[in-house]
Amino acid sequence: MDHLLNVITAFSLLLIGLVLASVRRAHIRVEYSVSWLVAALVLLVLSRWHTLQNWVAATVGLNDAPFAMLMAGGAVFLVVLYRFSLIISRLKDSNIALTQRLAILEFRLTSLDEKNQTAGK
Repeated sequence: MDHLLNVITAFSLLLIGLVLASVRRAHIRVEYSVSWLVAALVLLVLSRWHTLQNWVAATVGLNDAPFAMLMAGGAVFLVVLYRFSLIISRLKDSNIALTQRLAILEFRLTSLDEKNQTAGK
């Protein structure tokens, strides 16, 4: 199981590196990168801290600490994905409202243009 912990450690370090590189290149906004960085750090801490692994395993009721750690890491990523689902839903609602407001403004502008054209004749 130490091999699994080493793979998870490497994965979390790779994720931290990818997130930091994405922030540097402006591919991801800083406020969204924080969630990924926290999740990767939690995964890194869980993969290296054996006392915490045993405590998580005992709390969950499993005998295998690395498997319990993997489940806890998966739960952390589910929370991050849920947070992003909320953000995406809010952005979709905002886009719909903005599109409706734009359509109303275009209608009013077209109406004013038609009114001005008929008044100018």
